[in-house]
Parts: sequence; C-alpha cells; structure tokens
Amino acid sequence: MSKSIWVVFGVIIVLALFVISGYNGLVNMNENVNGKWSQVENQLQRRADLIPNLVNTVKGYAAHEEGIFKELADARSKMAGARTVAESAQADQEMSSALSRLMVVVENYPNLKADANFRQLQDELAGTENRLAVARKDYNDAVQEYNAKIKRIPTNIYAGMLGFGPRDYFQAEEAAKTAPSVDFSKKP
Repeated sequence: MSKSIWVVFGVIIVLALFVISGYNGLVNMNENVNGKWSQVENQLQRRADLIPNLVNTVKGYAAHEEGIFKELADARSKMAGARTVAESAQADQEMSSALSRLMVVVENYPNLKADANFRQLQDELAGTENRLAVARKDYNDAVQEYNAKIKRIPTNIYAGMLGFGPRDYFQAEEAAKTAPSVDFSKKP
C-alpha cells in the first residue's frame, strides 16, 4: 500500500474515534438531563403525596372551604397526568397557586396553625418546595450545558444526524412572576 492510503486510513480512524467520543459524551449529557428531570418529578410526586394529608388536616377546621380543596385535587390530578416539561410546569403552577390560597385559609383558623400535625405537614411541604426548587435549578443547569454542547462546533455538525436535539427548560408561568396577594382582614 502506498503512503497516501495509510494517511487517508489514519484520518478516517481519527475522525471515527472523534465522532464516537462525541456521541458517547452526548449520550452521557442526555442521560444527565433525564436524571435531573427524574429528580424534579420525584419532588413533584413527594409534594403531591403530602397534599392529601395537609388537606385532610385543614378540612377538620375549615369544612366550608370546599372550593380550595377541589382546586388542590384538580391540580394534583394534572400533575400526575403531565407528560412533558411544559405540562409539568403548568401543573406545578396550578398546584403552587392552590397551595397559596390554602395557606390564606389557614391564616383564618388560629387553632389550626397551633395543631402539631398541621405544623409538621406544613414543614414537610416547605422542605419539599425547597427541594423542588433545587431540582428545577439542577435540571435547567443540565439542559443548559447539554443544549450549549449540541450547538457548539464541531458537535453541531453531527449531533442532529445522531438524533440529539435541544431539550426544553422548566419555566415558570407568567402568573408566577406576580407576588400573590394575601388579605388577612377577612374573617370566616
């Protein structure tokens, strides 16, 4: 064989190794994004699991506040049925909104606020909300790193051909950007 065939063969081998290495890196990053999303879903599920206990505790004190309990149940159902990041974000926003309204009801029942079971559930829910915020941030960080990788040269040349496309960020709804209004002047 001539020297030029060996050079071409060597270049092909180097390019193949480069693409294989890049592919494996994209697979790892994609799986990292999937893992981070799994943690978001895990925290959403934890919150959804706590809601019935919280609702039942509040129901004992505020039986006439049925509308809020229905909103929480509906939001929980939507969260369980969400299949995409956008659907999960929408369900999350509805759940947060319903929980905010529930806390306003709680403020109208001083005995409830003093109840140990309620306080424990409220602490658990607050902890879950913090974990959820961290999981969302970790997911968005992983998506940012992955999306940047598939857009950079030379990865952008072969990423699309190998089936790697951009991933969606977890984004808050427009309503979440407005602080909720709490009015303690109304009494039951």
